[in-house]
Amino acid sequence: MQKLPVTPSLYDRDYLLWIDRVIADLRAGNFRDLDLENLIEEIEDMGRSQKQALRSNLKIVLMHLLKYAFQPEKRSNSWRSTLREHRDRLQSAIEDSPSLKPYAVENLEVCYAKALKLAADETGLPRSAFPPCNPFSLEEIFDAEYLPE
Repeated sequence: MQKLPVTPSLYDRDYLLWIDRVIADLRAGNFRDLDLENLIEEIEDMGRSQKQALRSNLKIVLMHLLKYAFQPEKRSNSWRSTLREHRDRLQSAIEDSPSLKPYAVENLEVCYAKALKLAADETGLPRSAFPPCNPFSLEEIFDAEYLPE
């Protein structure tokens, strides 16, 4: 028996047009024609993306706090600028989605472990030169003016 060719869905052919159609259907209350499978997948991806961005920014802030604390002779405006940028991103993410704050707390030690490895790589210091557990409070991590002295 010959199979009929599968026609790619609008989602696969033109993602932006698919989004426009989904929005139009939602606004019109036309729920019958919604592409629910792909819509659910996209919403799940949005949540995962927010969480991944939070973890990434948290890791970068922690890495720079470690570098700042353990290589004082190499402190630079670039490090302070990076801290400010990624703290701003963290703050914006939590302002937009307050439920991310408990997620940050839950993932703090995992992010710290990754930040510690990066800090060791960037500074050339052994991992043992850094605290094995996160020494920074959440308030210090998010405080735009805090720098470990």
